[in-house]
Amino acid sequence: MIDIVELSADTTAETKRELTSLFEKQLHNIAGKQAITQIETLLNEALLPHSQTYFFIARYEGNAVAFAFFNTMTSFQKGGQYIWLNEIYVDEAYRNQGIAKKLLLRIIYWAENRKIKGIELETGLHNEATKALYNSLGFYDVVSKRYSFRF
Repeated sequence: MIDIVELSADTTAETKRELTSLFEKQLHNIAGKQAITQIETLLNEALLPHSQTYFFIARYEGNAVAFAFFNTMTSFQKGGQYIWLNEIYVDEAYRNQGIAKKLLLRIIYWAENRKIKGIELETGLHNEATKALYNSLGFYDVVSKRYSFRF
């Protein structure tokens, strides 16, 4: 059975270590060591009271196997608050078992109960499995070009 819980400021150190471990697995191929060493600091900042960042962790038989994190934002165009889904990750050994779908459904339920107006996210152009998952839940393609600026 999959158990999905929202993390908070009083999340235990053990759960934070589990989440950090999942982040490390996800970032292993796409980020340098400097990014990985920042995970714990960023996690602690994100879990502070009044943060607009939220984490959900999925457990299978008591083990942390997946997570999602997102920020709430406000948009005049959307008519209120919406979610930007930053990350959703399932440990490779637990993929194709519906865990990502359960995480997304839990986030959708969370958002509906808070009168959130929508969810935005992005994925790779060729990530067909993930796009199929999003489409199966009613997400739709938005054609745009994303820009970024770093300090």
